[in-house]
Amino acid sequence: MVLSAMELLHSAVSAEGHLEKMRVSLGQEGAPVSYQMLLDGNPLALNPHIGKQLRLRHLGPIQCRHCGRATKKSFNQGYCYPCFTRLAQCDSCIVSPEKCHFHEGTCREPEWGEANCMVDHIVYLANSSGIKVGITRQTQLPTRWIDQGAVQALPVLKVQTRQQSGLVEALCKVHVNDRTNWRAMLRGGGDVVDLAAARDDLLDRCSEGLKELEQRFGPDALQLLDDAAPVDIHYPVLEYPTKVTSFNLDKNPEVEGTLLGIKGQYLIFDSGVINLRKYTAYRVAVAVQ
Repeated sequence: MVLSAMELLHSAVSAEGHLEKMRVSLGQEGAPVSYQMLLDGNPLALNPHIGKQLRLRHLGPIQCRHCGRATKKSFNQGYCYPCFTRLAQCDSCIVSPEKCHFHEGTCREPEWGEANCMVDHIVYLANSSGIKVGITRQTQLPTRWIDQGAVQALPVLKVQTRQQSGLVEALCKVHVNDRTNWRAMLRGGGDVVDLAAARDDLLDRCSEGLKELEQRFGPDALQLLDDAAPVDIHYPVLEYPTKVTSFNLDKNPEVEGTLLGIKGQYLIFDSGVINLRKYTAYRVAVAVQ
């Protein structure tokens, strides 16, 4: 059943706007992550509504997150096709950073590359659906870990550019996974692992390749973070699903159910799950009963 505009106005909480990636804040001393849904930049705190009936309805328009153009199809989580083909943040080297071509003078947006790729990056280990290696800008921690649904994380190396982080990750993923199994991540908290021991083992396995990268980029390019402490992350989840069924707003514009929790960028309902980040720039109406 689709809520009418009048019904939405009389809901306990109602809001409308274009979706953005949820804003997250790491909890202190075992407290769960705090989540805010962003609609046209306006925050809606979600933690207080866990356990309540929530309805999410796609209203139709998708507005490019960069230029604001109306588009029928979203590319790369919220861009229109022209922006997708011209923006540096949509280039293939963002997915495969070891293929960065900034140094060749062919970056789509050199200024954007300077601000986002030619800066310190962290190579880390995380435990989401098992141990994985990942990379992110130093300024994106711990947000990146939370977005992946990690329950533990450990910084391993600090490097000077995104390309260097991608080259280190390419060495590491020969020995450890570099992807999160999102279905497994959503089925539970995961077993606690010794990330420090995993780090030491991985560095030993990759020692020759890391030496070659130091020779290529200089002795200061790769900085070992051997004094970093593991970070534990807790999520506001009442109950994890035993079977993960995913909602798709492109096929069914309405999602409804009891909100049982939030993990990564997923809302977990008693009726299924939805990755809100996938629907960045979609205009939606939200109602909490």
